[in-house]
Amino acid sequence: MKRIVFTLGLTAALAFAPQLRAQEAPIRAVIAAQIKAFEADDFEAAFADASPTIQRMFVTPQNFGAMVKGGYPMVWRPDDLKFLALEKRGGLLWQDVLVRDLKGALHILEYQMQQDGGGWKINGVRIRKATGGTA
Repeated sequence: MKRIVFTLGLTAALAFAPQLRAQEAPIRAVIAAQIKAFEADDFEAAFADASPTIQRMFVTPQNFGAMVKGGYPMVWRPDDLKFLALEKRGGLLWQDVLVRDLKGALHILEYQMQQDGGGWKINGVRIRKATGGTA
């Protein structure tokens, strides 16, 4: 029985892998565009890459920018970044990004992505401190 469950899980993962890889480039482009907008203090462009849920939470690009500057300084002013895995977790797509902040600390940002009629949007970001390596 365990072998059947494992085989079914592996088959599903392998079947989903090409679909996931096809989404990497557009998802990464949205994240990169938002980070570039933050670097330029273009909060309107950064806000446009956020999901409708995030936009309703912050109401204005200025509120959104203030939250990012205060709570996500490594996104507002990253020193370096590297895209890691795109994974489906709990039915949602998560793009992990390794970011080095201006002080040299490494962080893994987990971007929850949401697709709508206008393409991919960022529906939230979780931060975890990276334990080693370089960006």
